Amino acid sequence: MTSTSLEVPPDGGSMIRLTEILHRSAKLRQRRFEMLPLRGQGAPFTEPHARNPSDSLPPSELADLISSMSVIGLLEPVLAEEIVVDGKAPTIRLVTGERRLRAMRWGAVNRPDNPHFQALPAVVCPGPLSEEERHMWRFVENFAREPLRPGEQAAALLYQRCAILVGKLLKAGKPVPQEVYAIPDPAERFLALEKIRGTDSSCAAPWSEVLNRLGLQLNERKASELVRAFRALPRDLTEEMDEAAIRLNTRIRFAELRNGRAQAAEGIWAALKSSKRLHLLPTAVNVGLEDPDLGPEEVIAEAEERQDTANAGRRAKLTRVPTQTEDQEESEDGEDVGNPSALDPNTVPGVTQPGDPLQPVASAAAAEAMPADAPPRRPAVESNTIRTALDGIRGLLAEVRAGKEIARYDRGSLLLALRELSTHLDDASIDGATDHDTISEGSEAA
Repeated sequence: MTSTSLEVPPDGGSMIRLTEILHRSAKLRQRRFEMLPLRGQGAPFTEPHARNPSDSLPPSELADLISSMSVIGLLEPVLAEEIVVDGKAPTIRLVTGERRLRAMRWGAVNRPDNPHFQALPAVVCPGPLSEEERHMWRFVENFAREPLRPGEQAAALLYQRCAILVGKLLKAGKPVPQEVYAIPDPAERFLALEKIRGTDSSCAAPWSEVLNRLGLQLNERKASELVRAFRALPRDLTEEMDEAAIRLNTRIRFAELRNGRAQAAEGIWAALKSSKRLHLLPTAVNVGLEDPDLGPEEVIAEAEERQDTANAGRRAKLTRVPTQTEDQEESEDGEDVGNPSALDPNTVPGVTQPGDPLQPVASAAAAEAMPADAPPRRPAVESNTIRTALDGIRGLLAEVRAGKEIARYDRGSLLLALRELSTHLDDASIDGATDHDTISEGSEAA
């Protein structure tokens, strides 16, 4: 039994290492992106499955996937291998993504007018792939479904930038030595490729092209910052920060501290990591940059004191009881002066003034109006949550009205969220939780 140069990474391995391992397979390294037809010549084939994709109703286990695809399309391409037999046209065999292929086929038959079901996004490799290569790709694909951390994002961006740069160099007749391909570190490989490019601007790989090729909703400034932090820090430290979920801005600031005070920076990181107090790192880095005369222990002590002070302030705000004057001001701010019912409690059913002799009667009438078998009311959503959501929606509306456009993927996410929220609002209306007056009040408040 022959074995390839691939090795299976340990569970929880870094995406950076996985990408390096993928690069060792000649076939996986030659992968290309294609939009495959769903029928006819060039369409991918797979083993027969239990359901026919031309069924009039979608398979129940694919309903959510089909619904998502119909709005935002297929975000994760399938993997296919190109099988070439002498004297015959190449055929495409599916390697991973059977559920996605079934959902796309169903959509092509039953939703032919939807542009998202016109072709299948696929990563195609020269075949046949070995079992080890198939296993490696499935492992990477499953691992990649988790959100990438800053170090992994930077490595992925650099690998893609290197790929674009290599393609342009070869097209321009500039050979790339094999030893450059063998450089495992993406930052070092990119520098080596840049030396080959020299001053030839036609072979450059700008961030705009990299981001467009990857289809990422990421601006060029953020991409540059990710790579900047990745280059400035050792790889083992980058992986440790990924595991600890250290934010990008903190990494950049830590790199600045490390550039001028490497020993102090290493001491601060080691002390906070060993004591499991990495939440103090952002404050400690700021202290270290502000006062270069402090040692690591003094920096940490000052950071802890600042953090305690900030936490005490937050607790004071959360536990503060509003005064009667503040309650009255908040009530006045929330009143609709154009609505008499907001000023006169006598006009609101079931609401009486203190001392009103009809108050017990009204309470009894309200109790009689409630059906005996009515389900108990569910807890109400916190008003702060509603206000935050409304503020966000109003801000979004203001930008759209000003002529700005919502990005494609963001548009799909909004549609899915609003569709689910609409069902909850409809259910509340059926249960009697909302009526015409409630909707009118909400329109006036908006």
